[in-house]
Amino acid sequence: MTALRLRTELVDALIAAFVAALLALPLLGFKLTDSATGLSLDYRWPLVGYAAGAVFTGRLAIGQLRHFFGARFDRTRGQSDIYSADPGRARIMFGWALIAIALVLPWLPFADKGLVDKATLVLIYVMLGWGLNIVVGLAGLLDLGYVAFYAIGAYAYALLAKTFGISFWLCLPLAGLLAASFGILLGFPVLRLRGDYLAIVTLGFGEIIRVILQNWGEVTGGPNGINSVPRPTFFGLPFSAISPTGPTFHEFFGLPFSPVHRIYFLYYLILALALFTNIFIIRIRRLPAGRAWEALREDETACKSLGINPTLTKLAAFATGACFAGFAGSFFATRQGFISPESFSFIESAIILAVVVLGGMGSQIGIVFAALLLVGLPEWFRELEQYRMLAFGAAMVLIMLWRPRGLLASRSPTVRLGKLAEAAS
Repeated sequence: MTALRLRTELVDALIAAFVAALLALPLLGFKLTDSATGLSLDYRWPLVGYAAGAVFTGRLAIGQLRHFFGARFDRTRGQSDIYSADPGRARIMFGWALIAIALVLPWLPFADKGLVDKATLVLIYVMLGWGLNIVVGLAGLLDLGYVAFYAIGAYAYALLAKTFGISFWLCLPLAGLLAASFGILLGFPVLRLRGDYLAIVTLGFGEIIRVILQNWGEVTGGPNGINSVPRPTFFGLPFSAISPTGPTFHEFFGLPFSPVHRIYFLYYLILALALFTNIFIIRIRRLPAGRAWEALREDETACKSLGINPTLTKLAAFATGACFAGFAGSFFATRQGFISPESFSFIESAIILAVVVLGGMGSQIGIVFAALLLVGLPEWFRELEQYRMLAFGAAMVLIMLWRPRGLLASRSPTVRLGKLAEAAS
């Protein structure tokens, strides 16, 4: 049986390598070179061979790992090691370990300006993923227009800060409330929709917001966007070299000026916002609102029979998830210093949804790991522009082959009765 399985896996790996070679031939095998004598065609056969060899090795390794983990799954009677013993304690330990790593990351020996900046971007998507997890993972409502609330928060901060001179700390809750209001506005038309129809309507809502931002030039700046978005300060201390209004951050603390100060401050700011989002979601899942979302996700008809109002439950899910997207949008605007409609296209919604689905719907830690793979990994390949999205696609394929339900799927009820919890353990 083992020999037959190994032969089958070898045949599958050879077929996959052959297909990869055919696909890599026009993409990697030829290259046009412009020289003084004109265009010339160069042949890069080794790259095609490397691609085929990598696919062959990866396919064979995936088959072996699938067999290995499948055997362990059978031996534990349907429970993998990460969920055996005490899954709650294991996840808490993982969470505290990740928080400790995040806190000391800028001060590690190998950390530099680029690493901290990439970590800041990953944390933005972690926060967005946790916000969307309320709608998709807890309430079971497929939302393909989540980037619209992200854009509303960003433009709300940019317009309020530039027009009225309001500080970042006051604009942050205002942007969240405005995004939550639009979440309620989206929730009303989709109260009777489910599944694919809900996804289509939310996709249309996201495109409507993007088109409005692109064409309402008098307010949003149109395709040119909004420049010189105000930066946040450290309790009124700007991170600039000089300030006409008072001392700067480095002058107040007696430090030499360095642009790294602002990067580190933004990193810890988004870390604090992300941790606040995580704590809020963990707490609300144990409250009646969170349990109503989980009931709605499992069966809306049974949810109605229990006396839960599905209208208010859906509106609360949309509004809460949109509020955190507004927070993330405000931070994105102040970090970039410039926003435009191009930053809020449908691909952003797809990436955020992929982070939630691949991380495991309902799992907070799974979203962190998925964001590291789907956002952090392509950032490392940004210098290799041609292969950046290849790394993104490869990460998605590998996760779906290894964990079809997500890295850390979690659909069990948050609150159980004592006897049921003892029986399950």
